[in-house]
Amino acid sequence: QGGKGASVWDTFVHRPATPSGSAPSGPAGGDVASDSYNNLFRDTEALRRLGVSHYRFSLSWSRLLPNGTAPINPAGLEHYRRLLEHLRELSIEPVVTLYHWDLPQGLQDAFGGWASPVLPQLFRDYAELCFQHFGGLVRYWLTMDNPYVVAWHGYSTGRLPPGVQGGPRLGYQAAHHLLQAHAKAWHLYNDRFRPTQKGKVSIALSSHWIKPQHVTEKNIKECQKSLDFVLGWFAKPIFIDGDYPESMRSNISSLLPEFSEAEKKYIKGTADFFALSFGATLSFQLLDSHMKFQQLESISLRQLLYWISSEYNNPQIFIVENSWFVSGSTKRDDAKYIYYLKKFIMETLKAIRYDGVNVFGYTVWSLLDGFEWHRGYSIRRGLFYVDFQSHDKKLMPKSSVLFYQKLIEKNGFPPLPENQPTEGIFPCGFAWGIVDNYVQVDTTPAQFLDSNVYVWDVHQTKKLIKVDGVFASRRKRHCVDFAAIRLQISLLQEMHITHFHFSLKWSLILPLGNLSLINHTLVHYYQCFASELLRANITPVVALWQPMSENQELPASLAKYGAWENPETIQAFVEYAKFCFRSLGGHVKFWITMNEPPVKNLTYTAGHNLLKAHAKAWHLYDKEFRRSQKGKISIALQADWVEPACPFSRSDQEVADRILEFDIGWLAEPIFGNGDYPQVMRTWLHRRNSVDLYNFHLPYFSEDEKKLIQGSFDFFALSHYTTTLVGWEKEDALKYDHYLEVQMINDITWLHSPSRAAVVPWGLRKLLKWVKSKYGDVPIFIMANGIDDDQNMVYDKLRVYYIQNYINEALKACTLDNVNLQGYFVYSFNDKTAPKYGLYSYVANQYEPKPSMKHYREIIDNNGFPGPETTELLCPEDIASCSECHFFQTRKSLLAFISFIFVAFIVTIFFITYYSKRVERRYK
Repeated sequence: QGGKGASVWDTFVHRPATPSGSAPSGPAGGDVASDSYNNLFRDTEALRRLGVSHYRFSLSWSRLLPNGTAPINPAGLEHYRRLLEHLRELSIEPVVTLYHWDLPQGLQDAFGGWASPVLPQLFRDYAELCFQHFGGLVRYWLTMDNPYVVAWHGYSTGRLPPGVQGGPRLGYQAAHHLLQAHAKAWHLYNDRFRPTQKGKVSIALSSHWIKPQHVTEKNIKECQKSLDFVLGWFAKPIFIDGDYPESMRSNISSLLPEFSEAEKKYIKGTADFFALSFGATLSFQLLDSHMKFQQLESISLRQLLYWISSEYNNPQIFIVENSWFVSGSTKRDDAKYIYYLKKFIMETLKAIRYDGVNVFGYTVWSLLDGFEWHRGYSIRRGLFYVDFQSHDKKLMPKSSVLFYQKLIEKNGFPPLPENQPTEGIFPCGFAWGIVDNYVQVDTTPAQFLDSNVYVWDVHQTKKLIKVDGVFASRRKRHCVDFAAIRLQISLLQEMHITHFHFSLKWSLILPLGNLSLINHTLVHYYQCFASELLRANITPVVALWQPMSENQELPASLAKYGAWENPETIQAFVEYAKFCFRSLGGHVKFWITMNEPPVKNLTYTAGHNLLKAHAKAWHLYDKEFRRSQKGKISIALQADWVEPACPFSRSDQEVADRILEFDIGWLAEPIFGNGDYPQVMRTWLHRRNSVDLYNFHLPYFSEDEKKLIQGSFDFFALSHYTTTLVGWEKEDALKYDHYLEVQMINDITWLHSPSRAAVVPWGLRKLLKWVKSKYGDVPIFIMANGIDDDQNMVYDKLRVYYIQNYINEALKACTLDNVNLQGYFVYSFNDKTAPKYGLYSYVANQYEPKPSMKHYREIIDNNGFPGPETTELLCPEDIASCSECHFFQTRKSLLAFISFIFVAFIVTIFFITYYSKRVERRYK
């Protein structure tokens, strides 16, 4: 159209074997694509809406010179002039590329394209035409884009147009000519046009980033070689000395062309800034595997920017292309694209702020969806959505438009007020706790319980020899006989916690699932543990059942016959609960019926029975034990927050709401709400079962069962670890849940633990507000909150950060949102029972406090985060006692013993003195 000539890409795409990436749903080839030629004002309106400072676009050599040389196409000149003048009206700076891969087919046919030494002069002539006609409107020129791809895949591998499979030698020859052509264009501008037009010229170089498989000197050299062979191939001649990298010269000297000394001087310094292209085109797509030299490719833009700064004498860097891609089927909620964009822009900011890299501009690729080279229409990289099948090719803004818009308005990522730490303290009586899934149980009898009599063979064996048939008197078992308890209690006291949360082992207490066989030794151990906690002023918080390890910690007989699928498990649980209330209730005033039921692996029938078992246990305690034991009881649910991946998308918000109901509301709504399952669940399952012929039956409660379950709580206990992003657009099949029609998304800018758990403190506050909005002013306890970390204590910084910020968000919920939060528990106590999660490390049978334990203790001692203006809170127990009294309260037995000794000593002295005087009188 408009007199344009054919380019090598036109020819390549029109071949019978179309590019492997072309999607069958897209139009044939790239002839029309997004049709920017006929929609100039549509595109500039999109630019105005974004608020960008500059717009990078490419001139088509074959539109201006249809045959590659004269004659000139006037329609082409007029088209680009109109675009440039309109950009000037909008105060948008054009960044113009002379050559972006689309060599006129006439030059390929006549000379063999870039394989010919004639091309550099022809390119110079084309550049002169552009500088003459457009130079007054353009201050930033790029001679060509990504010469690596043109040379290597155009003339060596043949993967891209013109598709010449000439092998490495021809590829290096083409690159040689590309460098000469660039240098000619730069010198032309520098000598003839710069004095009047006052612009700048560079070349857009693309690169990947590479990191060593193992940090060895050899691997690091291989990484350097990889960057040399891709980026350094063109950057070193231009930015350093006019010649190829030494690693290329020493490895492929027979294939590399030679520059004369005059050519080296001519090429050196032919760039006014470093124009960098980084993203999906080269990285992970067009980089041949052997160019990685057996090292690991990475998408770290920050590290690449630092390397460029160090390698090429701290040049001014202009990022002229950067982004990622989404699936060709993705429409307007492009969450994956947003988070990659966020990552790259954040890394650019870090490179500027922390690494001193001189980056002066950033450019997203691209404004709108288009024909993506060898990938055709199988991917989308635009901020604006284009329906390629439509006639008018109307642009529709994606979620990424709103993201980029706001980012430009704010010029980066200024701190959000809601994410700033707050000062203040928690209310009186706030529970500060720690969690251990299961306490360390060691029922080995102490030596004092052994009734046998021994003789010490001091002459021969030097050992104790048991005397057969002779026994000493037996004594009763005492809690002090369990050495393991004393150690655990001392570690807990060291933390200054007020509560300790652990779970009982149903499968060990009642091995047969009923009262016919009771492990009395274990029960006695638990009794001792709870009583010793109380002696240490630590409140035991005890869960009757936690689904861990084999058989979900159910007795084998129950697990064998259907576990929670079997209604008989309900009554078995009630009997077990009654036994525990009777045996341990004198010491335990804080009960959890079930700790973190596994909703992800629970059938609807099992969940139905589990809810009834909980309710019956709660009512049992309420009727038979509450009055005498004066405790409280509830269920603890895992409750991670779910956030819409696209914050601007109503569809994503609906998905997030649905997941929250399935993950939390499923078990919470019957207990804390209306006695029945969430309506969202029933509606969704009805739709899925009727439309897609699924057979997922959500049972119904009778009216009596609803009354039984509704209100069976004394508080809302939840475990919270992380936040998940969800969307409705299917992007990654491996992370897509077809049943709930939800796509799991990862924000790669978030902090992540070694196990890839996201650290998102504000998610906890949102969750607490959600619980309050759903279930009213119910008392809430955060029963578990923690993160895994490297076992090396140097890296405990992540857990320190996690605890600090999650507790601070809990404080905001408490003080700013009026959430009735009454306690917080860190997960977990030690690495022995929960490897990598503990506040104590466990190495060589020794427990050592980590920095995070000491940090948590400091928060406990301060009851939060008091500031200079925080009003001191006088709690009833503080008024009645003093801090020094704690020493005496926890050592009453010791003090009584010392008092007895002291009194006995005084009495003894008295009698000695009295009788001494009587004796003296008698002798007198």
